[in-house]
Amino acid sequence: MLAIGTLSQRTGVKVPTIRYYEEIGLLAPPGRSAGGQRRYGADDVARLRFIRHARDLGFGLEAIRSLLDLAAHPDRFCAEANALAMAQLRDVQARVARLRRLEGELQRIVAACDGGHPAAECGVLDALADHDGCTGPH
Repeated sequence: MLAIGTLSQRTGVKVPTIRYYEEIGLLAPPGRSAGGQRRYGADDVARLRFIRHARDLGFGLEAIRSLLDLAAHPDRFCAEANALAMAQLRDVQARVARLRRLEGELQRIVAACDGGHPAAECGVLDALADHDGCTGPH
């Protein structure tokens, strides 16, 4: 059995986050030692690693809750997991597209200024002051 600090080290999840996951029901309340300390087993390590990996991939807590529920029922079909992963992929693709638009706009703004003028003639400041000059939404 592991103490919460050891669980944190093995999974890369901070102690307050572990307690939060317990509070919201993503992680079952742990057993306690005679002295009242939380004690975790191998199943807790695996579950917390699953949660962390899903969080690293950007899944929200409710999606993770659904994925954990599905994982606990291996006889069910995985269509729900696939749908959740597809939704997450679409969200990431939309964020990447937005970041690409931001990148293009920032490249345009940076190109408008060589840094050798007084602030009153600064291309960056002029571009930031006039949103209508932008090439598109961002």
